[in-house]
Amino acid sequence: MKDNEKFRLLYHEHTREIQRLQRELGDANLTLKDSLAVVRPVARPVRMRSRHYGLIVSFVAMVVLPISLAGGYLYTMAADQYASTMAFTVRSEDVTSSAANLLGGIGAGLAGVSGGSTGTDADILYKFMHSPDLVRRVSQQIDLDRVFSIPLKTDPLFAYNPEGTIEDLTDYWIRMVTISYDNTSRLMEVTTRAFTPQDARTIAEAVFAESSQMINELSDIARTDSTRYAQEDLDISLERLKGAREALTQFRLENEIVDLEADIQSQMGLLAGLQEQQTDALIELDLLTDNARADDPRLDQAQRRLKVIETRIAEERRKFGSEGTGPNGKNYADTVAQFESLSVDREFAERAYVSALSAFDTAKAEANRQSRYLAAYIKPTLAQQAEYPRRLMILGTTALFAMLLWIISTLVFYALRERR
Repeated sequence: MKDNEKFRLLYHEHTREIQRLQRELGDANLTLKDSLAVVRPVARPVRMRSRHYGLIVSFVAMVVLPISLAGGYLYTMAADQYASTMAFTVRSEDVTSSAANLLGGIGAGLAGVSGGSTGTDADILYKFMHSPDLVRRVSQQIDLDRVFSIPLKTDPLFAYNPEGTIEDLTDYWIRMVTISYDNTSRLMEVTTRAFTPQDARTIAEAVFAESSQMINELSDIARTDSTRYAQEDLDISLERLKGAREALTQFRLENEIVDLEADIQSQMGLLAGLQEQQTDALIELDLLTDNARADDPRLDQAQRRLKVIETRIAEERRKFGSEGTGPNGKNYADTVAQFESLSVDREFAERAYVSALSAFDTAKAEANRQSRYLAAYIKPTLAQQAEYPRRLMILGTTALFAMLLWIISTLVFYALRERR
């Protein structure tokens, strides 16, 4: 009985405790619910909109379609192109002359005038290879309209339309002929392309031949000019020499002198003889003065003889003075000065003539030689496989630019959409 009573009391206590705890938990739940805010979903569920379909369509139209068209054309319609490579440089042949070297290097100067600079020739040749003149010259040897238009029906993009003008052919030539030029080493490499290996090599050989002819024409013009200038100098020096000789001959005729130097030597010999006679006369007079009497006739004769000799010596010396007269009654000093001036003019004219003659011979010798030529260190090659068009490179470039264009267009579209 007592045990049942204890059990009943414990049950009621536990029941009351549970009820109290439930009341506390209920109050806490109400407080928590009141303090929490209502949070809605961050974004709506993803759904495809019209702009998304537009991006897909634009990607297909601007990226996938161009790449597919380019790849299909390159691998199904584009004709194979074969390349022929050659490389050369402009060389000069030094021309020297022994006679010119003896005269101070005149030949070397002429070689510089006629030959020009190999660097300048290479620059001219580089421009010439891009000119319509070269295209016209090569077309006269090779039917470029036919060679470049072989795959026109199947490959209209890379083939040439034979109905084009020379300007159109020149533009196409620049596409098919690649020229690499090094300004430092003056080396030039040319790559010609065609739709058959034989045509590519034939075009390269024609380019080399026409380039060599053009360089030779430049050298011929320079050599012709140098020869003409040398001939003019030679004619001028020859006329000057003739004038100097004629003036000297006229002087000799007027003064009745064949060789003034010989005449002067003769006069000096005469003066030396008189001075020797004067010495003898003085010795003889001194001997007579010491041994003879004052009234000795030999003494008077010796004195007259000495006086005559002195007078003659003075007269001969007077000829070389400003008042002396030479041949033909003219002033002897002026005659000598005029003769020396004419002799110097003749000597200078002779030396100038010898120099001009040597220069002319050097110019003629150089004109008979090829002082400028093309030295090919790689001859035109014959291709065994096609290297062009570079399909992977063209396809990759197309994909890159198509992707960039699509990305830029997309960014522009969204930027304009956000501003509205």
